[in-house]
Amino acid sequence: MRGADLTERARRLLPGLWAGWLICVAALATPSAFAVLERSLAGLVAARMLALEASTSLVLGAVVLVLERLRARRLAAAGQGSQFSLGMALALGALACTVAGYHVIHPLIELARAGQGRLSFAQLHAISVGFYAVKMLLVLVLAWRAAAPTAAPSGPEA
Repeated sequence: MRGADLTERARRLLPGLWAGWLICVAALATPSAFAVLERSLAGLVAARMLALEASTSLVLGAVVLVLERLRARRLAAAGQGSQFSLGMALALGALACTVAGYHVIHPLIELARAGQGRLSFAQLHAISVGFYAVKMLLVLVLAWRAAAPTAAPSGPEA
């Protein structure tokens, strides 16, 4: 298997795994913690899961961005598009949502819990959830596009 084949397989696989991870955290893990644990303990568990999710999203987002960039360059060299692709824009958008939703809003949430800052915990939580939802949508679109069928190979390798 050639390097280009491996990068293309990874480009198709990683967005789906990333989307599954986001859905698992949002739809299964976090609600389950609040269903079975005391509210303050569930909040700690959810905060830990979201910290892990944010770190994972930064890594996956960076890898997917590089893979999308390689694909865009390869297609541009063949005269089939520009060196900036929709896949790159989707990955960049998801990365921006991770940075804004977790690395910017989360410290503000901690200040709100301590009674500081202009916005309440509920307002900041809603903003954070909004960024997470947009990120999930961007990654789902990225996964959907990556899973699209391609032309059947022809020639001796088919």
